This record gives sequence, C-alpha cells and structure tokens, in this order.
Amino acid sequence: MNELQALLNDSLLRTKHVENAALININEKKVCASTFGFNVPEENALNLIYAFYKNLVQVRREGLYFKEKYYKCVRADEHSIYLRNPDGGVIVVKTNTFILVAAYRAGMYPSVCVEAVEKLDIDHCYMAKPSPEVTSHWATYVCSKASAADYFREKGS
Repeated sequence: MNELQALLNDSLLRTKHVENAALININEKKVCASTFGFNVPEENALNLIYAFYKNLVQVRREGLYFKEKYYKCVRADEHSIYLRNPDGGVIVVKTNTFILVAAYRAGMYPSVCVEAVEKLDIDHCYMAKPSPEVTSHWATYVCSKASAADYFREKGS
C-alpha cells in the first residue's frame, strides 16, 4: 500500500461514512491512488477533470455518469462537485494537484463524507511526505491542516 492509499484509508474510510475513495493526478490525467477494490476507469477520471475545467455548468444542469451510474448534481463550483442518486453519492474535490473522489452509499451520512473530504488537505500531505519514522497520527494531524508545531506542543515534545 502506498502512502497516498494509506492516507485515503486513514483519513476517509475510517470515518465509516466514505465507502471508497480515489485520487486523480490532474497533470498526469490518471488515478494515482485508490482504496482497495475501487477502480476508477480512465474515462471517468478524464470526465471528472473535464467537468471542473470545461463542463461545470452542464454538470450542474444535467448531472454526471460515474462508473456507469447516473448521479444528480447537488452542488458544483470550481472547487467541488456533490452528486447523488438513490444508492448513495459521490463527492469530488479539486485541489492544485489532485481531484479527490469519495463515494458513500445509502445509510451513510453525506455530511460526514463531505466534511472528511473537504477537510483533507491532500496537496499539503503530498508535498510533506513524512518520513517512515513519523507516526501516522502526525501525518493525519498535518493533513487535517494543523501544524507540526501544534502536534508536538500537544504531545509535550
């Protein structure tokens, strides 16, 4: 499991309100990490990139197909797209480097999924790349927009 996949598992799946997640590298136009069993077809990755850069108004009006299922658009702006259907929903957030896709199923709280996805500062986590001796708790803390100084102050170090 790579660092980004571990980050998706630790920060999103652990909430119990995100069923699956994936990261799409915008520049490479491909999925660079995903949770176990969540395969995002290349066509879907490209469609999500295109939605943010060229197609936002149409997504708002018509919704979007993702993994062969239709989703109605609940919200769409230059930073995020919220989609839902009777079986669940998909939250899509664009950062400088990535598009983060998180899916939830019926019975999960969409608001918790949204909060977890929007709160995750994936660009900062990717740039920080903590060394292996640094605990995953510290990495989660940093990725939640807190500083390393705050973490060590809290721990008394």
